Amino acid sequence: MARPNRRLKRYTPYVDGPDPLAPPVDLAEALDAIGGDVMAGYSPERAMREFLRRGGRDQAGLDELARRVAEKRKELTSRNNLDGTLQQVKELLDRAVLAERKQLARDVDMDEGDRALAQLQLDNLPSSPAAAVNELNGYDWRSNEARAEFDKIKDLLGREVLEQRFAGIKEALENATDDDRAALNEMLADLNGLLDARKRGQDTQEQFDDFMAKYGDYFPEQPRTLDELLDALAARAAAAQRMRNSMTQEQRNDLDALAQQAFGSSDLVNELRQLDDSLRSLRPGENWGGSETMDGQNGLGLGDGTGVFQDLADLDALAEQLAQSYEGSQLDDLDLEKLSRQLGRDAAVDARTLQQLEKGLKENGTIRRGSDGQLALTPKAMRQLGTAVLKDVADTMSGRTGGHDIRRSGAAGEPSGSTRPWVFGDTEPWDVSRTITNALVRGSRTIQVDDVEIQETEARTQACVALLVDTSFSMAMEGRWVPMKRTALALHTLVTSRFRGDDLQLIGFGRAAKVMQIEQLVGLDEKWEKGTNLHHALLLANRHFRKHPNAQPVLLIVTDGEPTSHLESDGEVFFDYPPNPITIALAVRELDGSTRLGARTTFFRLGDDPGLARFVDAMAKRAGGTVVTPETDDLGAAVIGSYLSSRRNGAFGGWGRDEDW
Repeated sequence: MARPNRRLKRYTPYVDGPDPLAPPVDLAEALDAIGGDVMAGYSPERAMREFLRRGGRDQAGLDELARRVAEKRKELTSRNNLDGTLQQVKELLDRAVLAERKQLARDVDMDEGDRALAQLQLDNLPSSPAAAVNELNGYDWRSNEARAEFDKIKDLLGREVLEQRFAGIKEALENATDDDRAALNEMLADLNGLLDARKRGQDTQEQFDDFMAKYGDYFPEQPRTLDELLDALAARAAAAQRMRNSMTQEQRNDLDALAQQAFGSSDLVNELRQLDDSLRSLRPGENWGGSETMDGQNGLGLGDGTGVFQDLADLDALAEQLAQSYEGSQLDDLDLEKLSRQLGRDAAVDARTLQQLEKGLKENGTIRRGSDGQLALTPKAMRQLGTAVLKDVADTMSGRTGGHDIRRSGAAGEPSGSTRPWVFGDTEPWDVSRTITNALVRGSRTIQVDDVEIQETEARTQACVALLVDTSFSMAMEGRWVPMKRTALALHTLVTSRFRGDDLQLIGFGRAAKVMQIEQLVGLDEKWEKGTNLHHALLLANRHFRKHPNAQPVLLIVTDGEPTSHLESDGEVFFDYPPNPITIALAVRELDGSTRLGARTTFFRLGDDPGLARFVDAMAKRAGGTVVTPETDDLGAAVIGSYLSSRRNGAFGGWGRDEDW
């Protein structure tokens, strides 16, 4: 029986787009970082950009890629110089002259007068390689070796001049025959004719296809249209011009003179000059005028040097793309192919991952562009961020109180009629109809965990909570800005997700006070604003309490300074420091109003200011409240603990067990 033909299979890296087996991008890490920056005062758009710049724990960011781009650019300019072709010509010339001198010395049959004249001509050659080559152009070489070395100069110059315009042609034309040179001149003439037709607007795709069918081997880029061919040729010609601009006048003069000797004919130079003129006319937007300082030790030939200048142009383009500083910039602008060519495949993979992160943040409902054109965190992102912050607070509290978990939402009361998705740890009964409906809507005959909803219960007494947070500049100056925001976000998340019967109002108070949505407070910038207007904040809190007469008022005040401003009857803000007695009296009056409404008051004093300590202690004593003096990092745990403590102590009714939080 014949044996089956087993072909050898080879496995190579996956390069066609994103790796399908690569792990998904870590949006959670990105969201945590962005949320932290937003709370530090960054706009969501700036926060996202900053994360993409920094990168993640195991992910290079834009700054790292830009650093590598700048490093390679510096290496190219500091390692190379532009004398390579002239040095090669000089070496070939020196070898030719040395071989000729040896022949003159050992040719015993040579006429002494001819010998003396030849030696005199060799001894008096100009120091300029171009002038020396020109003078020896009509020299009668006695040495075959010397003549061969001298002829190499013309061949080298021709190949170098062509390599400036056509990448890879230098090696292809090594040891070229007269037929090869004739074919090359024919290609240049036809190419110039094709470009002339384009300038007249008379070119056709058929003309281009015929040209490529005949001369396609000269163009490794394999362009599909004349425009693609023009782009490739113009980019290289512009790089050649920038290289020329970077040379000294003496170098340019020598190379111009030597170029006339290329392949022993000026026809090639004339065709190339016509080609350059056409490319400048058809692609004026290329950088034809730039230059570089190249002062390294490695001499570059004309062809290799043009390639280096193309690399420099690529690196400059990548630096601009990575900077993302131009209007309308986005990571999709990154040229991954160019990045891979210049920095390697790993750099392209890093850049593609950053693109996926940016796209994932927008498509995952984390960030969206508002009507004002600015990016903003979505409610979904705020919930995710709040959950993470609340978990951190819960971890801090559980480490000190015996491992309790903040989970239940009114578990000791009657069913509220509403439901919510089940999460690990919930013990409330399932809402069977909602659970089955979710499965049917999903089009499944089986119930999955995501389908399950549970019945919510409500507490026997509602709480009406006012969190007053100091937003004066001292909070930012002393490093309390972000902890203040995290505290507000944690309490907001706890109330809206677990104690939905409670009504929370967030009030920020600096020179004046303002009721703020959580998105406003989280995104609030630091401001140089003198004033701590507790009076105005208490006015707003009491208004909130009066709107909920059947709820238990809870007043939580976070501050690091004595009141220094108050709201006057005409609505203007009065400021004075040290605190004016009228400012203190008005704040006391409003606190008395909170006490009459039955508010349970807790002050969270930040810092060690003795004046603040005396004021807060007196206010708490007057209101029958308490004072907590947490460290800045413990502020969230202190506020959440105070809120839950009232429930544990039965203040709201039905919440007397530690295991309920």
